[in-house]
Amino acid sequence: MKPCNWKMWLSLSLLCLSGFFYFINYLIFKDVNYMGRLFLAQLGFLPLNVLLVTIIINQLLSVHAKRSKLAKLNMVIGAFFSEVGLALLKSISSFADGQDNFPKLIKHIGQWSDQEFADFKKSLPGYDFALNIEEVKLEFLRSFLLDKRDFLLRLLENPNLLEHDTFSNLLLAVFHLTEELSQRQALAHLSAADQEHLGADLQRVYLLMIGEWLAYMQHLKDNYAYLFSLAVRTNPFDPQACVEIK
Repeated sequence: MKPCNWKMWLSLSLLCLSGFFYFINYLIFKDVNYMGRLFLAQLGFLPLNVLLVTIIINQLLSVHAKRSKLAKLNMVIGAFFSEVGLALLKSISSFADGQDNFPKLIKHIGQWSDQEFADFKKSLPGYDFALNIEEVKLEFLRSFLLDKRDFLLRLLENPNLLEHDTFSNLLLAVFHLTEELSQRQALAHLSAADQEHLGADLQRVYLLMIGEWLAYMQHLKDNYAYLFSLAVRTNPFDPQACVEIK
């Protein structure tokens, strides 16, 4: 049976059932005026019922469901940074030019307030991370990303990613960088134009990953103090960071 057919039959069945009960009411009480007043009263309550059920209650349920999905997604993001993201951030950031102030700001993220998180996120698109592609260990990046390809593919299979466009964009950028590196035979002898192209791909990954890392760090700060403590002690932008508590 087609979907439209069963909906039509269900609607007709409900209408017939309603008419049947009104008919029984008339047979017992013989009061058409009361039935008319009752019908109008119920009809008047119908818009309120729509407001309460389909708008307010459904909205509350959708907010709760979205929070649940985002909580699960943050677990996926945490796995990404543990397995891939932190090592990739360390590798790329060590070759970024013009970031004298950036590490000094972000290395003390453990003491940031919510306002400082918000201010830094707003200013992030204005940073210009010029990557010196000649110094980037492209062979290491290629082997590292190819080794993590299966893990990244499993992340893409997670349906919760549909709720987080920015993280999906990050994964796509990482996959693109992996493909660019894997298709080249001699990374040590790239033309100037090719270096510029790969530098733009690296910069895209770098900026997207910093934004996601900041959002994830704020999530840990607000919800999981013990995980935030570990994340601070493994801060990829702090050269003195040490996982051991001294």
